[in-house]
Parts: sequence; C-alpha cells; structure tokens
Amino acid sequence: MTFSQSRHGSRSGRPFQWLSALALLGACGALILLVVSPGARASTHRSVSGVSSHLACDAATINSAVHIPGASVDSATPISGSFTAPGPPSPPLTGLPSLCSVTLTQLDSAGNAIHVFLWLPDNWNGRFQGVGGAGFLCGPLYAELANGVVAGYATAATDCGSEDPTGSFALNKDGTLNTALIDDFAYTGIHDMTVDGKALTEDYYGSGPRYAYFNGCSTGGREGLMEAQRFPTDYDGIVSAAPAINWTKFIPAEIWPELVMLQSNDFLPSCKEAAFTDAVTVACGGVDGVIQDPGSCHWNPYDLVGTVTPCGTITATDAAVVEKIWDGPRSTSGQRLWYGLEPGASFAGLAGTSTSSNGTTTGVPFPIAVAWLGTWVQQNPNWDWHTLTYAEFDQLFQRSQDEFSSTIATDNPDLSQFRDHGGKIVIWHGLADQLIFPQGTINYYQRVQAAMGGPERTDSFARLFLAPGAQHCASAAGPAPGTPYAYPAVAMPLQNVVNWVEHGQAPDSILAVKIDPQTNIVTESRILCPYPETARYDGYGNPNLATSYRCSGRLGSGGWGDSGYIRDQAKR
Repeated sequence: MTFSQSRHGSRSGRPFQWLSALALLGACGALILLVVSPGARASTHRSVSGVSSHLACDAATINSAVHIPGASVDSATPISGSFTAPGPPSPPLTGLPSLCSVTLTQLDSAGNAIHVFLWLPDNWNGRFQGVGGAGFLCGPLYAELANGVVAGYATAATDCGSEDPTGSFALNKDGTLNTALIDDFAYTGIHDMTVDGKALTEDYYGSGPRYAYFNGCSTGGREGLMEAQRFPTDYDGIVSAAPAINWTKFIPAEIWPELVMLQSNDFLPSCKEAAFTDAVTVACGGVDGVIQDPGSCHWNPYDLVGTVTPCGTITATDAAVVEKIWDGPRSTSGQRLWYGLEPGASFAGLAGTSTSSNGTTTGVPFPIAVAWLGTWVQQNPNWDWHTLTYAEFDQLFQRSQDEFSSTIATDNPDLSQFRDHGGKIVIWHGLADQLIFPQGTINYYQRVQAAMGGPERTDSFARLFLAPGAQHCASAAGPAPGTPYAYPAVAMPLQNVVNWVEHGQAPDSILAVKIDPQTNIVTESRILCPYPETARYDGYGNPNLATSYRCSGRLGSGGWGDSGYIRDQAKR
C-alpha cells in the first residue's frame, strides 16, 4: 500500500484534502447558541481587548469564504461555557471560552466520508493545534479539543473516515482489505486534517497561524511521529506521548501474555498477578512504590513460589508464566521478537483474566490485539484466539510486518527533513505502561540517535523523557505529564515544545504530576529528565515536590532498547 502526497489539487500552493472526527473519551456540556449577526470578515487584526476578529459563526458565511476542493461545511455553531459530547452519556466540559465549532465533510479517493472538527476560539493565540486519537479511532476526543481552545489554539480533530473502535473498517464487505480507509487511519487522515484545518483557520481569522503544533498520546503519539516522518513541514512542534509506533510488532506482541497462559494451561487470577506486581515493586522499588529503573530490576518470580494468596498458592507454573510475560515474545527457535511488560506494570491490560463464581479463570485479551491479528492480518473477523499456537504466532507476527509495515509501522528513524524544517519533538513514555511496551520507544529513539548523528545532535531537536511508575498516558504509582485525554489537563509538555520552537529553550526537564481525581489538585510532582538521565532526590526537600529532584542520575544500561536484548534473569 502506497500513499499519495495529495488527493485534491492545491490553493495558494497548498494541497487540500479532507478531515473528520468521533467521540471516544471526551466529555462536554450544554450547547449555548450565541446571537451573532451574519456578515463578512471584519479587520484581520486582533482587537485591543484580545478577542480576535473573525467571520460570523454560521455555516453559510464560512462555506462562502472557504474553498477546499471537495469539502463542505456541515455546521458552524457558537459555543460558550459548556458542551456535552455526542454519544454515550458523559459529564459536560465546562469552563470553555467563546468559540465556533465547525464541522467539515470531505470524501476520500474511494468516496468515504471524512469528518473534521475544528474548534476556533474567539480569543485566538495565533497558533494551530492538531490532536490525535486512541486505539483504532483517530478522534475526535472532545477533551483534547477543549484543552486546545482553553489555551487559545485553533484546534482540529478528525475521524479519518471511521467511527468504529473495533477496527472492522479494515475490511470491505467482500472480506478484502479496505486500503483507502487503512491509509486514512495510518497517515492521510491526520495530514489532510492538518492542511485543511490550517486553511480554514486562515480564512476564518483573516490570517494564517504563526505556528502549528501536534499533541497526542497512544495512537495520537503515533500520529505525531508519522507527521514528522511523512509530512515533516506540517508542524513546527510535536508532543508524542506513549506512541503506538512499531505498530506491526508491538500489537501482535500484546497477545503474547494471553498466549503464554493459554499454552501453559494456567490463566492467573488477578490476585496472583497482583502478588507478583507487589513483590517485584518491594524488591526493586523505592519507598514511594515506584520502580525507577525497570531495566535494572532482576527479581526472580520463582522467589514467590509457595506464597499463599486469596486465590490460591503460587506455583512454579505461575512463576514461569510471569517470567515469559516479562521476557516478551520469542519465536519457537528462541529468537526475541519484541519486548515484554516491564516489572511493576499492571497485568490487567495485556494479561487480563476473569474468574467465575465456580473458581474457573479464563483469559481476557486486549481487544485491539485480537482484532489486529484476526480482522487485519488474517482478514477473518471471526478468528478464535483460543486456537493460537506458538508456531502460528510466529507466522502471524511476520505476516503483520510483511503486509502493513510500510503503511503503519511509523518507525522510520530518519527525521532529517523535520529537523531541517526547524521542527522540535518531545516524546515521553511511562515505564509502567500496561499496553505499549516502553522499550520499543527507547529502541526507536536510539535508532533516531544513530541516524541523526548521535545523542548530542539528536537532542538539538528531539528528546525522550521516561516517566517511572507512570502507566499508559497517565499517572499510576508514579506521576506523568498531563495527558490530553483529561480535561482540564495539568502539566502537559506542549508548552515546553512551544518554548523550544519559539524561544529556543530546549527542555532540560519536564514536569510530571499525580492528580486527585476528585479535586483535580496536584498531590505529587516530579521532574522527568532527557533520556538516559533520570531524576534523583536531593536529600533535603519535600520528596513529593518536583523542586526536590535533580537530573543527576542515569538509567542502568540493562540493554534497554537493544533489539537483541535478553533480560538477565536471576538463576533459579
């Protein structure tokens, strides 16, 4: 599957394409319509009050001013105060500034309807922000849109032509691959959203954005790196959090924990899994319950054999299962295929189980992994993962790469065009991520360093920050940089990227926090340091405050990120 740079001609030298959106995690409240007189654009300069002049917020006015080939403005609705997202009931998003919510529809080359959601604040800061998706959804995540406009950004999201979180859009009705929608999800949807979103922003305000930024986590993190690799001039700065890069390797690897338990005939009840997590955290973690450097943790799960838990005594078979899960997938010949869960990360995401009232425990695999291997790789949405063997896993792992790596792997380490454009990127990943293996991100960053002339030259435009104890896109035992999925988001590193792009201030650290979910108050903070540095407590200050830490340590080598890495195991 190949990609095309543009499907719709150009205007003022810019290719114009399509966009879209969805509802996933966002929440928003009562839609308030404002009385606005229709009319043409006023002055192209911002008023003294700080409110930007702009077109009237109605579909007819915007449609007449915006000329994107094949696209139409479906709606333009004033919003102020609160907004309730469509879809399943969710709390309203409150505290929103006055803005214009614009929805576009455009058809892709195969006739699929792409929707783009653009939120345009009255008090615009002169910047454009693209936001990403999660899982098999490009978006929209309304919390991301809300975070963007509260900070003054013209903010865009898209659904890439699908609102189905199961990934079934990969197949046509006849069971063949839907290459158009696959390409839309992989790269063209976000790029087209960006090009068209910038154009509409310019027409709406009368002047184009001075800078463009992308902000996303998980699938959104992958989309940010995809932009840097395929469309290096789209954005000036990118935040790529817990990125779903190496997609064709890590997604198959996500079913490895369930395969190990299946083949061992030993699905671990959740309390046994918790016992292993608690024990390794005691052995390798600090007093705060955080394993700072999982790559240097060599605790032996066999040490727990014989321990009595509420769901049974831990056996040698249980320990062997955990050992294989932490070690990661290997071929039947013993060759390492990918990485495993880090010690201390929750088993619930990829090694989920359910125990019935009669005591029978069964596996609950991560749905995205099952859909990928069944619907995408085998083109069989009815595939029964219980039939999977180690030998078949080897074959599917290779088929995943052969069929889709050129489309969605997003692991090209050559970021020279992005660098030469002046782009800056911050990547961060939680070291207790329960869904996407952080060693894959470390591996990618090391390959970027090799391709870009070494660590020092890479640090001039791309930096990786690792968050000990943080889970996928969020804090857990350890704090995390704010995720765009939460509203209001606290401590997101986007401002670090803005300072880097616009003021030349490279981030020597970024802030990570833990939030009380009831009050949204910060209860703990740390600094995260550029890889391979790590924060160390200064020995004097409050250990719950970031100001008490310095970037004075280094992560243990432990072979992290090395594709040939074999984790040292304590001898039995």
